[in-house]
Amino acid sequence: MQLLKFDWNPVTGIDIAGNFKLHFYSLMWVIAFILGWYIMKRIFTKEKISLDYLDPLFIYTVLATMLGARLGHVLFYQSELISDDFFSIFLPFKFKGGFEFTGFQGLASHGAAIGIIIGMYLYRKKYNYKSLLWILDRVVISVASGAVFIRIGNFINSEIIGKVTNSNLGVRFIQDEYYKSQITQLTGIKDAKKAYAAVTENPQFAELLEAVPYRHPAQLYESFSYIFVFLILWYFYSKTSKKDQTGFLFGLFLVLLWTIRFFVERVKEPQGDEYINWYGLNTGQWLSIPFIIIGLYFMFVYKPKSARK
Repeated sequence: MQLLKFDWNPVTGIDIAGNFKLHFYSLMWVIAFILGWYIMKRIFTKEKISLDYLDPLFIYTVLATMLGARLGHVLFYQSELISDDFFSIFLPFKFKGGFEFTGFQGLASHGAAIGIIIGMYLYRKKYNYKSLLWILDRVVISVASGAVFIRIGNFINSEIIGKVTNSNLGVRFIQDEYYKSQITQLTGIKDAKKAYAAVTENPQFAELLEAVPYRHPAQLYESFSYIFVFLILWYFYSKTSKKDQTGFLFGLFLVLLWTIRFFVERVKEPQGDEYINWYGLNTGQWLSIPFIIIGLYFMFVYKPKSARK
């Protein structure tokens, strides 16, 4: 079972110039959005919706997702940024402690979900060709596919890590355990990338490696689970009549994705200050519950006005 336990100490991007780095995490977002665009194009073509509406939908979705995810992270987990490093909330740079290009980091899925709903509402107000729920019923299919890659990006970045585990499945996240300044000091190697590599490759630093605990790869748990969320949604959309039940696919998405999130949260480390921590449930779990309830409502209770008596 040792094959299920391994060290994770990857290159996280490509150095371009100075402090500018092309992060693989950012590339995962690009893949997620491009794949989502192709899925929506296929849906629009199948349902004979003008593709003129597709590019605006893509733009609204990208902006709503990024803004919602970023603001959600700040409000739910890192509110100190508002006073400490305000402009880093909206820009892919860190200003406090020295200027550095970081890419868009610190993104919360709960915020992204709220952002997408608001974004689709605004999109629907401008492009009135179908109902808001018709759009949401189909957009969530793309969102589910994209979530797979976002969590892979989190894994590459060694972020949203799991709790320490003694099970046969565990990962040692080297770059989460040691900060750049810390690892260069401990190894005596000035280049952080080489210092991290030395921890896993040089027996001289075996003690540093042994000090890193094995943790649940929570990002991979989510990513793998979201594959099934996408497949289930696509099945109901393409093989059943449920796509014609207004709100059903949107509700199913909320129930599936946030139920997974609720249970995976049990093996996750806190992502920041836990402002909500009641009855043994953490912030992520409490934020997931309303989405699940709303999903159940749209699956089993909601009826569009035209169907009401």
